[in-house]
Amino acid sequence: MRPLVRIMLRDSLRQIRHIAAVPHAEARGQVAEVYAQARREFGVVAPPLALHSPAPEALAASWLLLRETLLAQGRVSRAAKEAVATAISRANDCPYCVEVHEAKLATLTGADAHGPLADWADRNALGPAEEEPRPFDAADAPEILGTAVTFHYLNRMVRLFLPDSPVPDAAPAAGRGPVMRMVARAMRPDAGTAVTPGTALGLLPTAPLPAGLDWAKPNLAVAGALARAVASVDAAAERWVPEPVRDLLHTELAVHDGTVPGPTRTWLAEATDGLDAGHLPAARLALLVALNPHQITDADLEEFRALHPEDRELVELASWAALTAAVRIGARFAETARSLTSAAG
Repeated sequence: MRPLVRIMLRDSLRQIRHIAAVPHAEARGQVAEVYAQARREFGVVAPPLALHSPAPEALAASWLLLRETLLAQGRVSRAAKEAVATAISRANDCPYCVEVHEAKLATLTGADAHGPLADWADRNALGPAEEEPRPFDAADAPEILGTAVTFHYLNRMVRLFLPDSPVPDAAPAAGRGPVMRMVARAMRPDAGTAVTPGTALGLLPTAPLPAGLDWAKPNLAVAGALARAVASVDAAAERWVPEPVRDLLHTELAVHDGTVPGPTRTWLAEATDGLDAGHLPAARLALLVALNPHQITDADLEEFRALHPEDRELVELASWAALTAAVRIGARFAETARSLTSAAG
């Protein structure tokens, strides 16, 4: 069954929009290494991973995040983490991710036991994290909160680069369920392969943990993945994204309460007012990816590509904006934990 699914997923790379993913047969260097690890430890090179392939460092960062939070065999069950991934994806209105991870959750033992955890993830996905007891132990926080951060990141990338469903529109409605169940069952390591925490960290250089993610420190693998992924994605952006654009995104996220802006784009015009014309396309796209990817238009992408035509640049900008937003959301978990501790004292 799995060889068939792998063939299907190779074809599904054609679903990726706006960029050309590196085909499996043409992968070299870091891209080939990530593809090989993903096939061995995840079962497939899924489109949400492959869409990063024009930017090898972003690809490695996305794989580290996914592997060390969702896939690695740690304290927290895969079912619990899939419940979090599904809830975050639903709150972010990412139907592609909901369909995939809901299908995977249905194949796992104990899938029905994580309702309170999914409810908590849903309530805390948008807006300030609620000051309420968490339905998990402190020792489980790195994996659970790490999974939440990973899917806040991936949801934003998927909304830009993939359609609403992994199943082609032409597929008969009656066949969608069986196809997704087949794909979900194939999303597992090769026989005899243990997904040991931390063994993929060498894909990216060591780096300090970003401020606000102290909840990850007890788990060296999760902390290492977050630190290395953020540092690598930031470094790629710093090489070419104009400083005023980077400063603007950080300024907007610092005061953002998590509520999705809209329904008009007045907020975007106000946020970018006063920027040089040459910085506007990158600034608009970065803010949209971070705060409301549903509002991205073809015109936004065309204006960006007129100045930055390479696929690598589009992936790097989107990856940086999405991960910066996800880290800001992750930092709110630490803020809430401090307020709960103060209240208890």
